[in-house]
This record gives sequence, C-alpha cells and structure tokens, in this order.
Amino acid sequence: MKLTNRGRYAVMAMADLALFKDSGPINLTDISLRQNISLAYLEQLFIHLKENKLVKSIRGVKGGYALEKPASEIRLSNIFHAVNEEVKTLNCKKESKKGCNNKSIKCITHNLWDKLDTHINGFFENVKLEEIVKR
Repeated sequence: MKLTNRGRYAVMAMADLALFKDSGPINLTDISLRQNISLAYLEQLFIHLKENKLVKSIRGVKGGYALEKPASEIRLSNIFHAVNEEVKTLNCKKESKKGCNNKSIKCITHNLWDKLDTHINGFFENVKLEEIVKR
C-alpha cells in the first residue's frame, strides 16, 4: 500500500485542529511543535486544505486555523483528496486496457489487490476525524 507523508501529516494536522478546537484558532507553529511536522510543509498542506474548504484561516493577533465544519462531518477520504493523496494497492490503473505492468493482460493477483484497494479506500471513507480525536 502506498500512503505518503503528505497524507499522514494532513490527517495528523487536522486531528490536532479538532483536538484543540476549543482553544480558538490554532497557529501552524503550535501544530508543528506538537506533531513534529515541518512548518514549511504544514503551510503547503494548509493551502490545499483551505482550498478544499476543510479549514478556514482567521486573521489577527490571535489568528490561525480552525476546522471549516465539524470533525464529525470530515472523512479521512476528504483529507486525502484535499492534499492530492491517492491510497492505492495496484500498480496499474483499473481502467487501463493494457493490464498490469503494461502487459496485455492483468497479473494473476490483480483481483486480490483490487479488492484490498476497495476495502482500504472504503475504510477511509467511513472513518471521520471525530473518531480519531476520541481515541
């Protein structure tokens, strides 16, 4: 399975926002220190999270970021999508006519990985940010 730091860090940062939501807007520096994620990397991630309306920025001395909607309405799949993270177990494209590894047929284990891919992405579709914070 392929899941990059981009996806992991985005979920960690969003969980941090959800956990500290009652403290008001959260500064990216605070998230950086608590989660041990580079501030520059967080800034890049939050551009995408904001564009996808998962977070909002609040200006001012006590400004920072807050969740755009309740954590109970944000799915992990929404976060992955926002930061262009694709969780996949297949090397080939499902819709490709070339099959696996640019051969004319699909590999012998294609259906196994395809089912796993469906299961994993279904899991991320069903897990909400609120559930992560409660654990």
